[in-house]
Amino acid sequence: MAPTVLDLAHWSTWAVCAVIKVPQLAAVLAARSARGVSVGSLLLELAGFLVFLRYQIYYGYPLQTYLEYPIIIAQDVLLLLLILRFSGNMRRALLYAVTFWGGWYMLTLRKWIMDLAMNLCTFISAASKLAQLRCLWQTKDSGQVSALTWSMSAYTCATRIFTTVMTTNDLVVLIRFITMLILNIWVTATILHYRKTKKTD
Repeated sequence: MAPTVLDLAHWSTWAVCAVIKVPQLAAVLAARSARGVSVGSLLLELAGFLVFLRYQIYYGYPLQTYLEYPIIIAQDVLLLLLILRFSGNMRRALLYAVTFWGGWYMLTLRKWIMDLAMNLCTFISAASKLAQLRCLWQTKDSGQVSALTWSMSAYTCATRIFTTVMTTNDLVVLIRFITMLILNIWVTATILHYRKTKKTD
């Protein structure tokens, strides 16, 4: 039974991640604005995803435990490009691309660099969620931020807690997913709070 449940967790995670950023992308495209979406949060999230993907590859973990990350990264890059376009900052795209590419390469120069980066990855990813929360608190407006995207992120963290325990049992990875689950739920609740507040005004 455990392999069937594990396969279901993997497949449902991949399915959700195939469209995880679509609601956010659609909201930004429809409004032709990224109001409420934190660029800092997105950049930190992208950095965290890249470090996590590189770590999984570096240590030869099973592909099914991280297959969603290239898909999410591609969606994040597209979202970042849209945000930069609508905010008139497309010139920064090249700088970000060079920075992320250089970081991707540098992570595997030494094992200690990879391990340190993965340990910091939880803080980087947590900082991305806190940056989005800060943006929401400051504006008191969820703007174009998609509650569906954030709730899907919470779901994938929950499934990845299960799959990590069942496959690699890597404590650093497990702590990361637990932390991200809590923060994704918090961001989702905050979005819904401000959406409800705006409707009642």
